[in-house]
Amino acid sequence: MNSSANLSFHPVDIVYLWVDGQDSRWQAKRAAAKQALCNQTLDGLAPFSDVAGRYRDNDELRYSLRALQQFFPEHGHVYVVTDQQTPTWLAPNERLSIVDHRDLMPAQHLPTFDSGNIESYIHRIPSLSERFFYLNDDVFFGAPVRLSDWFYDAGIFVAWSDDAAIDGDALCPNATALINASRLSKQWLGSNAATTAAQAGYRHTPRTFAHSPRPMLKSMMLALESTAPELFTLVRSTVFRAWDKPTIVADFALRWALASGFAKVRAHTHVHVSTGDAHASAQLTALSQQFGTLDFFCINDTTDDAESHDARLALAKQTLHHLLPHASGFERVPLTA
Repeated sequence: MNSSANLSFHPVDIVYLWVDGQDSRWQAKRAAAKQALCNQTLDGLAPFSDVAGRYRDNDELRYSLRALQQFFPEHGHVYVVTDQQTPTWLAPNERLSIVDHRDLMPAQHLPTFDSGNIESYIHRIPSLSERFFYLNDDVFFGAPVRLSDWFYDAGIFVAWSDDAAIDGDALCPNATALINASRLSKQWLGSNAATTAAQAGYRHTPRTFAHSPRPMLKSMMLALESTAPELFTLVRSTVFRAWDKPTIVADFALRWALASGFAKVRAHTHVHVSTGDAHASAQLTALSQQFGTLDFFCINDTTDDAESHDARLALAKQTLHHLLPHASGFERVPLTA
């Protein structure tokens, strides 16, 4: 069954976050924001929360849009959420809109450089469809999309990552934000089981979720915002990613949905590439071999503060160009590998 066979799911919009970390004006804003933070606040930053790799643009969005057009041409409207930036190669297209932070988030919460903060607002995008996919720009569809693999009548399917199980329940300043987010979710859901629709308690799975296209329901997110406003307040207080703040879209919303009957676990086929990993080349080879059969893949920039001309980044971009060589209808400027 292909995606067009289940029209009851349409439209399904697409939401991306995008940033160009090499933009000098944006860099100046980031530096000023960090300087304005007190030392105590800086101590609260999560590991890798402000490295260049978190903001680097290696043309991932361009290729993610190519994959979207190839594997899910029936998608709804595309929204690209940015901070006063627009990709230079992006062509005007009636199926795509740029959503500026200033039009989505309260002025008192800006600027922010924490994707977890920004994500907590995406369900408020005007005219957004009930069902939508949220993608970081380093996430890609890797095979024809079957919506029944991602959505069911009143819910969504989620996938666990291949990472090892999380050990322990105590928050740790040296742990990644996602690992601590799992622990924070366990604390809240364990203490508030009666607020779930199922009211059957909460059984925590000590794993992180896969870096995947994230199927979402707007009504679910609005209900969650009413149910746990204190968590939204916490994540919306960040300027940079903090180790002791929840991550709503990448963790808490998915666990709450599982506990409340809005989600089920499904094993999607996927490949995760970490560009800074010693085995990155082998991961990219595996991706190339399986491309076209993967539900999704992620090429995560973990080169941290490497220079933009780093060979590892070049290899990732070359692989993307090899897999997705044809320009999408969203592009204005031709690209050479």
